[in-house]
Amino acid sequence: MYRPNFYESTCFRCNEIVYQVDRVGPLKDFTFFHSGCFKCAVCGTKLTLKTYYNNQHWTEDKEVYCSSHVPKIGPGHLDNSSVGIRSALNVPKSNNYVNEQIRGHARNSHDNELSPTRTTNGGSVHASPARELSRDTPDYQYGRFDASALHIAHALKQTELQKAYHRPREKPIDCYLDRDEQTKLEMKHRQEEDDLYRKFSKHREEENRRIREEIQDEWERELERLTNRFQQEMQVKKRRPDAEIGALTLRHQQERADLEKNMTLRRDKKKESLTRKMLEHERAATAALVEKQSHEMMELIQERRSEYMAASSLYLDGEEAPPYPARAPAPLPPLVSKFHIYTDPAEFADVDKIAISVAQEDQKTFTDLVRQLVGRCATDVEKARTIFRWITVKNLNNIQFDDNLRGDSPLGLLRGIKHGTESYHVLFKRLCSYAGLHCVVIKGYSKSAGYQPGVRFEDNRFRNSWNAVYVAGAWRFVQCNWGARHLVNAKDAPKPGNRGKSDSLRYEYDDHYFLTDPREFIYEFFPLQPDWQLLKTPITLHDFEELPFVRSLFFRYGLYFSDPNTKAVMYTDSTGAATMRIAMPAHMQSSLIFHYNLKFYDTEGDGFDGVSLKRFVMQSVVGNVVSFRVHAPCSGAFLLDIFANAVTPREYLTGEPMKFKSVCKFKICCAELQTVMVPLPDCASGEWGPTKATRLFGLVPITHQEALVFAGRELEIQFRMSRPLADFMATLHKNGVDEKRLSKYVQQNVSDDIVSFYITFPEEGQYGLDIYTRERGGPTAIHQNGSTEKEKHLLTHCCKYLINSSKRN
Repeated sequence: MYRPNFYESTCFRCNEIVYQVDRVGPLKDFTFFHSGCFKCAVCGTKLTLKTYYNNQHWTEDKEVYCSSHVPKIGPGHLDNSSVGIRSALNVPKSNNYVNEQIRGHARNSHDNELSPTRTTNGGSVHASPARELSRDTPDYQYGRFDASALHIAHALKQTELQKAYHRPREKPIDCYLDRDEQTKLEMKHRQEEDDLYRKFSKHREEENRRIREEIQDEWERELERLTNRFQQEMQVKKRRPDAEIGALTLRHQQERADLEKNMTLRRDKKKESLTRKMLEHERAATAALVEKQSHEMMELIQERRSEYMAASSLYLDGEEAPPYPARAPAPLPPLVSKFHIYTDPAEFADVDKIAISVAQEDQKTFTDLVRQLVGRCATDVEKARTIFRWITVKNLNNIQFDDNLRGDSPLGLLRGIKHGTESYHVLFKRLCSYAGLHCVVIKGYSKSAGYQPGVRFEDNRFRNSWNAVYVAGAWRFVQCNWGARHLVNAKDAPKPGNRGKSDSLRYEYDDHYFLTDPREFIYEFFPLQPDWQLLKTPITLHDFEELPFVRSLFFRYGLYFSDPNTKAVMYTDSTGAATMRIAMPAHMQSSLIFHYNLKFYDTEGDGFDGVSLKRFVMQSVVGNVVSFRVHAPCSGAFLLDIFANAVTPREYLTGEPMKFKSVCKFKICCAELQTVMVPLPDCASGEWGPTKATRLFGLVPITHQEALVFAGRELEIQFRMSRPLADFMATLHKNGVDEKRLSKYVQQNVSDDIVSFYITFPEEGQYGLDIYTRERGGPTAIHQNGSTEKEKHLLTHCCKYLINSSKRN
């Protein structure tokens, strides 16, 4: 029987019923919210369990607020007449006792002013005073509290932690470093680059000449050998018929053509190999030069910065803060996560607009470029952000360069990209130095294109580089290459030479790769130097290989693995079963839709004995955990790819196709199979169970809350509608039985807000039940004659059950 209290609570904001799958809470005094109602009571900003605040100054206030609008106690006046501190001021002073638990062993000028007490509910307890003194006693002094008191130390520590990522806004670089002075140093650096590129060009010409000469010498020797052999054969056969001589001549011509072709291939391969080696050498030399030049630029900026700070404040609004370090600090884990720096990329909307605007213009010097980017940025985070966004917007891979590109031209700034000697991460480091930011290039392995779970990092195939920039008081990761803009839809790719203003609309960037937290970054990148993992406990390369293969979308949705033993390679049990579980945050449960694909690991095959491998996976959702239980149909290795997309119920109900993106992959290994596995009934793809029905359609299960149902020869399944739905339809499926033949065994009935499905099973066995519905009343269509009519949405899949029918049930 249905028990409403078991599934329902009341939303504090809208006072409507909130169901388990759409519930946030319990919070303060066991209040609950719909995920859609979980917003700041003042500004309406969407909140999460990590970003909401309660009113700590009024116990009756159960509302939730964002960090900007949570009620705070304003400034006030405190003196010895204030009620709240009167008892503290009247505390007697002990002459000869100091509570070392509170003050420690050290004494200073304030020790004689402290009356060591601890407070309890409603009064004060003396810390074993030797004698009590009245206020009239000459030795009496008022009490004093400081940061060493145990009962406030924790609160002060929390305040310090919250302020750890806050930096006062600085004045622009123009205030303390003259543009001409910075440009002068840049011109010196450009001359060094010109010399280096001339060396590269000269070395390439010499090597190409050497290869041509070697191939030419080899060609002449082989041709001479071939010609001598032909002449000898002609001497032997000169008295033979003309036909044989003609055949010998044709053979010689063919051998010469083959020799020329082989020598051309050998030359090209040799040139390709040499070019690759030279490029590696040139990249290393360029990186070393950029490292030296970045150091010199940082020294200039820090010197002028220090001189300015000695004479005037560097910070706006009269704030002060520890200065940006003059030397690059040692690599250490950051004290606060990215979440504490910013929670939404929209916070950088103004900064991003600057980067996008600057990217549409041309600059002749890095000094001009960086000053245009960071001139209106007042924090180190904003500076790093504009540089990151400029690189991701610029789309450097598609820039067309002229062959006679000069270093002092606008595109000459990026000639390193043209020659392949300068990569995204080296360019990011260079630009950071012009902005006065410490930045390093980190080398290691990455789970990049072509990687699959289970692959070992035994060669240089997956070598990669990325950056760490020192902002917000710590080293933080940046991967410009992976964060760079990319086509949202390949079919929208602009035609070559067609640069329309709407071009930028076809691209998006990945914010995950800006200031990525080390605990997330380690899933995709492994540095060769353990310190640059920025983890409190570094992991080994073997540990990195075993970490699940996840993509940035996994973290964007706030997903995590509920089972700590989840690895990239999962092994089945004796029945061929293995389960992968992914947990969702509360605020995403109502919008995330998952999908999956299963295929053989070493081939592209996705079927077994004519049956799709998808039918050997059971996807279900219980609470905030989505499970994928794979039943291998045979021994071997399989690849499970899990996809996700965030949609609103309204979007899902339209029935329009949805685009899913991969969030993680697993290699499933089945060494031995002791049981014959049969595929699941051929139902619609997606999750099993009624959770989706509640989450997207507001259908609350009354009779069956689990995906798996055990029934006799008859079954009744009931739902209660929490919003108007119409035109229900259910289809029954069984392996080996035609779907049309089973249609007569399913009936449905709607009475008020109760929807009932009645199923009779023609025989025992395993069945799948698909349920479809649509909202009552769709969008309004306007006809040519002016009349209006409600359009109907397509029937949309609502949920499905796996039913085992048996007389014994």
